[in-house]
Amino acid sequence: MAMAVQSPLHIDSLSNGFLGMGLNTGRPTSQASPKVNTSIRMAIKRWERKEVKENSLPVVKKLHVKIGDTVKVIAGHDKGKISTVTQLYTHNSKIMLKDVNLKTKHVKGKAEGETGQIVQVEAPIHSSNVMLYSKTAKVASRVGHKTLEDGSRVRYLLKTGEVIDSAEEWKKVHKKEEKKE
Repeated sequence: MAMAVQSPLHIDSLSNGFLGMGLNTGRPTSQASPKVNTSIRMAIKRWERKEVKENSLPVVKKLHVKIGDTVKVIAGHDKGKISTVTQLYTHNSKIMLKDVNLKTKHVKGKAEGETGQIVQVEAPIHSSNVMLYSKTAKVASRVGHKTLEDGSRVRYLLKTGEVIDSAEEWKKVHKKEEKKE
């Protein structure tokens, strides 16, 4: 004779975790009390839920900055600094800036008898902590998108109307990268 055990999974906004909660395996826990109805109560906070694709990778959002853009830091301990974007990390919306968010790293000596060093390395910061910066008007602005007469889509600064994605700027940035390599 098989007994059906009901095991509803409740998602309750008042509970914060698994501590002190019973784990429901779907089977009775002892012979004396065959009908056991325990449930796990947990809450998934809104900021902990991430959108994922079918293959469980996170959905990547487009960033408002690109490599070579001049930006101004608007939050954090480097607030007010003006720098250039050197690297993008689209999976977590972070960017690397030149000479911003420097962290101290202690490095061991690799060879025997070699002393260690203390070096300054750049760490990534979140893209929401920067705004695009106009060198000519010396002002930080949000970015807008528009289509030009020739059909090309470009980014521009909302405060000044200055076009960021001009073909000349793109060529300058990529020529500098080729010279460095």
